[in-house]
Parts: sequence; C-alpha cells; structure tokens
Amino acid sequence: MLGIELIEGEYDTHNWLEVVRGFEKEPEKGARCAICFDRRFEITAKKAYELGEKSFTSTLLTSPKKSLKQLKHAGDALGEKFGISFLAPDFRKASGTQEQNILAKKDALYRQDYCGCLFGLTMQREQQQKLADELFSPLSKQIQPESIEARIELYEKRWEYEEKNITYKIVKERFLNWRQLSGQLKVKKETLPVHFLPYSTLKSSYSRGKIDVKINQLYYMNRDEIKFITLETYNELGETNYKTIKELIYTPPTFESEVKIRQKLIFNAYDLSCLLVVDSIPTQKIEILYQSHVYEDVKEVIHKIS
Repeated sequence: MLGIELIEGEYDTHNWLEVVRGFEKEPEKGARCAICFDRRFEITAKKAYELGEKSFTSTLLTSPKKSLKQLKHAGDALGEKFGISFLAPDFRKASGTQEQNILAKKDALYRQDYCGCLFGLTMQREQQQKLADELFSPLSKQIQPESIEARIELYEKRWEYEEKNITYKIVKERFLNWRQLSGQLKVKKETLPVHFLPYSTLKSSYSRGKIDVKINQLYYMNRDEIKFITLETYNELGETNYKTIKELIYTPPTFESEVKIRQKLIFNAYDLSCLLVVDSIPTQKIEILYQSHVYEDVKEVIHKIS
C-alpha cells in the first residue's frame, strides 16, 4: 500500500528457542524480552547496514505491552555496533494506541495481539482464561475456526478481492469455538479406531458404559449423554465415501460439513454431547478417554459488497 519493499527474515525458531532457554517463565517486559530484542534487532541492524541505510526501527515500539526503555536500550546498543541510528519515537503518547487502532481498522489491516513469542502468548491466554489455539493444529490438517490456517485463508481471499478490485468488508463475529485435545475408545481394553465429531464434549476425561438403545440412526450409551453412529451413517449423511475410520481421521471433510452432519443427527443447536463415529457399534462394555475445550471466541469474516 505504501510502496515499501518487504524483506522477510528467516523464521529461525530453533535458534530462538535455544537463546531463550531457561527464561520461559519470565513475565512480559522481563529478561526474555531483552534477549529476544537483542537477537532480532541485531539481524535487522545488520541488514540495514548491508543495504547502506542510516537508521532502523521496530514495530514493537507501537505495542503497549513492551517496555520503550528496554527497546531503546537494545536498539541503541546495536545501532552503535553497526554505526547506524535506532529510531525510537513514542507512538503511544497522546492517544497514539487508539489512533493506531483507528488507522488499522480503516485499512482492514491484520493486527496480531501478541509479539509472536509462544511463551508470552501462553501466559497472556492463561490470564485471559482462553485457549492458546494459535499453538496447535489437528493431525488431520482440518482447518478449524479461528485457527492460524483459517486466518491465512481469509487474508488470501482478501488479496484475491483486492487484485480483482472487488469491494469487501471484514467483520467480526462472536461464536462458540471448540478444540479436541485427545480421544480414545477402548472395548475389552483394546483401543479401536474412532472419530469424534466437532463440538463433542465430556463432563470428565473418562467414561464407561454400554450401548443402551438405538433411536433412528443414533446409538445411545447409558452414561454421560454419549452417542455413536456407524461410518456407514456418516457417509450417508455427509455424502462421503470413507472406507475406514482411519481414513476419516487423517483426511476428514471440512469442519463446516462435519457440523452439518451433527445437526442432521441432533436437532438441538446447543447440544454438546460426545458423538463418536465407529466402523461397527460395540456390543460389550465401552471405555472412553476424551478431552476437548469449548470457549467463547471472536472470528473475522470477509464479505463481498455488491
């Protein structure tokens, strides 16, 4: 938008983890931040020197969660090392933070709400009593709501619209999000292949019982509101053709299509019962070990404007 060339630095996670080892529990503005600034600023200052520039700066100066004194100390030291100056204006004073938000919203810019540090993010999410869902993705590679992959999809769509001169608007929606952490089904101590549908939850992480009754396509276990369907039923409702549960686990359809399958089986839109897909319905005692997380969340949605 501003005609400024972007040079992407190496995303050097391994070496970064090594240099901050032992400082994982440091608070925001603590020693880990200073180590990180020294490392990132040195790479930036070196590149600026190689390009023949006379100064360098950092977007971290705009963050109310960072110490201006700490940033300036790191920047000045490395500027002196390479013979260039570090620009450190206070972008936050005189309602600067609010002005940033207004300008970012005007141009529909993505604003990440943490600096990129996985340890800082974990502590921030714990304080907010939220799940740090930016840090994990399912083995299935299914794109889940408000995941990193979903955000990338949205901004790729935005680039497409801009290239085609399509008018669009990005709006925010509050919704109930869900992540599965782990799931296991045992019959007579043998682990069987199983797929859990989205928004499955369990009161505790363990339950056991037997199939009690079948009503329409659902098989009901006699404890904890747990329900089963066969892979055949899943294929019928989802218009899919999976041959095995393992195939379904590792190459599932979209999250949205699985939610529709759930809605066809359970008409209560607020139901959070555990719903399992199996090759065949167990006739003996069942054990289920399961962990998931449901939480309020906010996601961005892009709309064409005609």
